Amino acid sequence: MRIGFDALVGLIAQAFQRHGCSAEVARIIARNMVTAEQDGAKSHGVFRIPAYLSSLDAGWVDGTAEPLVEDVAPGMLRGDGRNGFALPVLEQARPALMARARSNGIALLTVRNAHHFSAVWPDIESFAREGFIAMAMVNSMASVVPHGGHRKLYGTNPLGFAAPRGGGDPLVFDQASSALSNGDVQIAAREGQKLLPGSGVDRDGKPTTDPKAVLDGGALLSFGGYKGSSIGMMMEIMAAGLAGGRFSYEVDFSGHPGAATPNTAQTYIVIDPGRGAVTDFTLRMEALIAEIHDAGQERLPGDRRYANRREAMASGIPLTEDEYAMVRRYAED
Repeated sequence: MRIGFDALVGLIAQAFQRHGCSAEVARIIARNMVTAEQDGAKSHGVFRIPAYLSSLDAGWVDGTAEPLVEDVAPGMLRGDGRNGFALPVLEQARPALMARARSNGIALLTVRNAHHFSAVWPDIESFAREGFIAMAMVNSMASVVPHGGHRKLYGTNPLGFAAPRGGGDPLVFDQASSALSNGDVQIAAREGQKLLPGSGVDRDGKPTTDPKAVLDGGALLSFGGYKGSSIGMMMEIMAAGLAGGRFSYEVDFSGHPGAATPNTAQTYIVIDPGRGAVTDFTLRMEALIAEIHDAGQERLPGDRRYANRREAMASGIPLTEDEYAMVRRYAED
């Protein structure tokens, strides 16, 4: 079946309000989740509703928290989620962040004490549509073994990047520093699929392609060996270290059964490319992209998501009957 964007946002927001979120927080979270679903990122869409709501029900996250955003330097803002979700902090800081980037050429927002549990590209795509380059750096709960290590230490720790183009959709990518996301592992376990070799280890530290073994005391591996591990470390430093939030290994769910969202940190950087480029930035972007295509790469990062989005906007967001029933159940029960 297919459902419209606004209708699905309304149902999910209703579910979050029923589980203790304010109307505004529920709307922000629902729009982010539906954006991921319409873009085809099943691991970050309605699949995550139960974990979000379980975290709210456990008292682990405050769905009514009002963010604090402090002006600490001409080009820097500092946010405190007050144990709420991270996205409302970014939403509150967004106008000031863009104004500072226009004024100074660059601006930075750090966010601490906030739960980020979804895709990163919806956070930054809108900046690129306003003509900015944007980056997002997020750390998560410990689920990744550092290269050569014997226990999980880093989170999946995604990096998001967005850049405007001369016409059409901006160039946007969002990738974990781990071999794959926790959501992808959970979906593979649910559907009885195997992981690719090099994705994870079991509780004894032995390589495994069994997603259930990774989830049951095991851990993920970084992509690209030590290179991905270094990026995961950088995300810990740039997110938790810079913001003064929890490192991934400091997230402790033990006192809140059912909790799943990581109370960690995030850093967002927004750049006005017109201040840095001596020529038209978008023209240089198009020159590079033309060469990428000429070199044989047909699909750019984000192209598949944009194609999914166009189809969903025209025909509705595809959901299975079970997915739709779950959404309705949480919204109405």
